Amino acid sequence: MSQTSITPESKLPALGTTIFTQMSALAAQYNAINLSQGFPDFDGPDYLKARLAHHVSQGANQYAPMTGVQPLRDAIAAKTAALYGYQPDSNNEITVTAGATEALYAAITALVRPGDEVICFDPSYDSYAPAVTLAGGVMKRIALQPPSFRVDWQSFAALLSPRTRLVILNTPHNPSATVWGKSDFESLWQAVKAQEIYILSDEVYEHICFAAEGHASVLEHPQLRERAIAVSSFGKTYHMTGWKVGYCVAPVALTAEVRKVHQYLTFSVNTPAQLALADMLNAEPEHYRHLPDFYRARRDRFIQALAKSRLEVLPCAGTYFLLADYSAISSLDDVAFCQWLTKEVGVAAIPLSVFCADPFPHKLIRLCFAKQEATLDAAAERLCQL
Repeated sequence: MSQTSITPESKLPALGTTIFTQMSALAAQYNAINLSQGFPDFDGPDYLKARLAHHVSQGANQYAPMTGVQPLRDAIAAKTAALYGYQPDSNNEITVTAGATEALYAAITALVRPGDEVICFDPSYDSYAPAVTLAGGVMKRIALQPPSFRVDWQSFAALLSPRTRLVILNTPHNPSATVWGKSDFESLWQAVKAQEIYILSDEVYEHICFAAEGHASVLEHPQLRERAIAVSSFGKTYHMTGWKVGYCVAPVALTAEVRKVHQYLTFSVNTPAQLALADMLNAEPEHYRHLPDFYRARRDRFIQALAKSRLEVLPCAGTYFLLADYSAISSLDDVAFCQWLTKEVGVAAIPLSVFCADPFPHKLIRLCFAKQEATLDAAAERLCQL
């Protein structure tokens, strides 16, 4: 190191490369079937791709409005009304973001002040905690226990304090593949209604829900939605994770604060993709309506293919992930088992413990079934040999 170079003190000293990047790199190195990172190995709708090309060719290649193009915000408002019986104001309550991750970061940054406490449910998606830390907040976690991963509402109420500022929830839940029902949202409301507590509802898998009653959204609850930011993702819905287009729905006052962060974080999202997504929502709403059946078929095929394996597959009510207990196969911890599985068996998975702050003693791995049928069959064949 030269005398003039300096090394900054890290704001996130404990953070390294994500497990998703690590496992995908390991899968590539060993030519393994990659069921780790959550992305499809098939393409999105032809109509959507054609509309993107159309808007590019027509010159829609300059900055979009900071809040998102009007046709897309209008289409999101109409979709929200059709699904959840509540139509947000497309001008003042909907913001298009550079993927759901940006929406989550902007929301956390807008709401959390130094010393504020933020409650989340472990296992939890790995982007929440760093954003809370950077905002100066303090994470308070509730450990959900397999196989049901249900919230103990008495434990939740006991964790609330005068410093509680935000609750982050995720339904359908990555990685447990469980879903909240309307009764969960009512229990949440009863617990928080007496305090100034906000809700960040990560609903990126809203259209991949297999529950008989369908997806329950925070936007359906009249009281909660007045203090909630709901986040969704077009990447999950249209198999186009690389487009990185998401959005959030929130009441006017919260939207104004989120936009203050968003405008200096990314300012706006790529224009032709937004216009193409607006066309897709308006012309082919059956795509997202049929998505539960589309992924249910893949889920059921994969579960059936694994029936002869020694893996114990847990129930899957949503997302495109399965959890599997490997305790009948190995005594290795889940990180070591996933590394072994990738190198020696040729199937990459994600260890569940990486989603938890506290030690997670259960022998569970996460497998992504957003894959072509041939990919799932090949992976299951290898896993059945264990």
